Amino acid sequence: MSTIGYTLFDTAIGPCGIAWGASGLTGVQLPEEHATATRARMEQRFPQASACAPPQHVQYAIDRIHALLEGRPTAPTDLSDLPLDMSGVPPFHQRVYALARQMAPGETTTYGAMARRLGEPGAARAVGQALGHNPFAPVVPCHRILAADGRSGGFSASGGARTKLRLLEIERAQFGDGPGLFDEPAQRGTR
Repeated sequence: MSTIGYTLFDTAIGPCGIAWGASGLTGVQLPEEHATATRARMEQRFPQASACAPPQHVQYAIDRIHALLEGRPTAPTDLSDLPLDMSGVPPFHQRVYALARQMAPGETTTYGAMARRLGEPGAARAVGQALGHNPFAPVVPCHRILAADGRSGGFSASGGARTKLRLLEIERAQFGDGPGLFDEPAQRGTR
């Protein structure tokens, strides 16, 4: 994976980072505590790259990530077609990321369900570890995968589970066919 450049961009949840190379995006960074920390994280992850203006195809990705994180229902928020350079990503992680990218905004599943869909029912923990090393969040929407008991599960971005729940709230996430996770109790009905 060869990174050419990176840039920061503002979103509804804070300053994110994006890096790119000749074969696609090489990394996406959710916000750290502040822009200086996000920039430092990008410099640490991509020491060979320099901060620069994004080319048109990267600006297109930024615009779509921005729309997703703003929760704009009329904007295209499916990021599954954005090209990712996964040349340095282990094969199992690539399979997990490909499956996660099939999930629509607001859709959720569990680590165990992901493992079963991969044909490896005992690999829930490995799925969680792959998602914990996701270099492309939120383009690979690891925030949509939850623990089996309905809890948020882990999240490696700054802010941890609080950030994960914030992303799910923006997407108005739902469990199955029920009302959204964040609907008012009167709207949720009984389960």
